[in-house]
Amino acid sequence: MDADRIIGSAKEVAGGVEGTVGEMAGDAKTQASGKAREAAGAVQNLYGQAKDAVRDATDTAASYAKDAYEKPAETFRDGSQAIAQKVQDNPVGALLVAGGIGFALALLMSRPARRPPQRWRYYG
Repeated sequence: MDADRIIGSAKEVAGGVEGTVGEMAGDAKTQASGKAREAAGAVQNLYGQAKDAVRDATDTAASYAKDAYEKPAETFRDGSQAIAQKVQDNPVGALLVAGGIGFALALLMSRPARRPPQRWRYYG
């Protein structure tokens, strides 16, 4: 758990208490200050949650990469089995994707060679 989440939650609770006290006392300034502190706490809490999510995603990606590096044959086999299953599930979609890739490769390979721009020479 990130420190921003803890601090944000504390600010959110403190802002809620301050807003309630301001509301009970009839003090609009204290009430507005409480709402502002509560909103700032909520934003900081969300920032901490985002940092946690990124950290978790990075850790997961690193563990997948480590597994793939340590066991390349298994990773290749699992990937090819997953692709084969997708093709069996949706053969028309797989055919369209393969055709699109082939078309793109044909366009790249059949482009005419680039000519250098013509140079005009003036003799005068």
